Amino acid sequence: MRVKLAAGNWKMNGLTADLAEVDALIAMHPEPRSEVLICPPATLIAPMAARAAGGPVAVGAQACHPEAAGAHTGDLSAAMLADAGARYVIAGHSERRADHCECDEDIRAQARAVLQAGLRVIVCVGETETERDASNTLDIISGQLAGSVPDLVTGESLVIAYEPVWAIGTGRTPTTDQIGEVHDFIRARLVARFGDGVGRSVRLLYGGSVKPGNAAEIFAVSNVDGALVGGASLKASDFGAIIAALDAA
Repeated sequence: MRVKLAAGNWKMNGLTADLAEVDALIAMHPEPRSEVLICPPATLIAPMAARAAGGPVAVGAQACHPEAAGAHTGDLSAAMLADAGARYVIAGHSERRADHCECDEDIRAQARAVLQAGLRVIVCVGETETERDASNTLDIISGQLAGSVPDLVTGESLVIAYEPVWAIGTGRTPTTDQIGEVHDFIRARLVARFGDGVGRSVRLLYGGSVKPGNAAEIFAVSNVDGALVGGASLKASDFGAIIAALDAA
């Protein structure tokens, strides 16, 4: 039985005062049925981890450098993030692929570094609007899975997040049939590559304008084990409603 996961990606948002949202979220859901994760900016990982210690909210990071150490000014290694209190790291978010020109090979190296540091990795995949309109979605997803996911993974260490690029932050979402088609395809590809044991235990998240108003409908879709939530994770009231929908799914 896969434990559902509600993961919040704060992106480049949040100051120390915003840690109060974590307190409010814990007050709303002191014992959620689902796993809850927040990935704040790097400046807030350590204080958020300290604030959430012993509670239901895990803390993660939004990216890492693939090397363990070295002359990489401004970068953070997976071991550094673990030392700060992170338990997960996101790799391959479309904004990193676009803004930092990260390719599948880069993401695979980052994911490998995350696993070597004893952390769990959330590997993001997703198509652009042009690729969707050209009916290339499944080919794009297949290539990203093959290129971005390292070989030595387990059902616990790997999470896949499907985020159609055209739906991130736009307020647009695919239809439930479109989400189901991609999630079922990802599940089949994982089973084909890793076998039933690993392939069926990896959690698949949907991301892309997930809100309290559409969360329940999305969580009812086949092979959707939770969500990677952007803007709606910044406020405890919104993220708490999404967690409640996931708990009820």
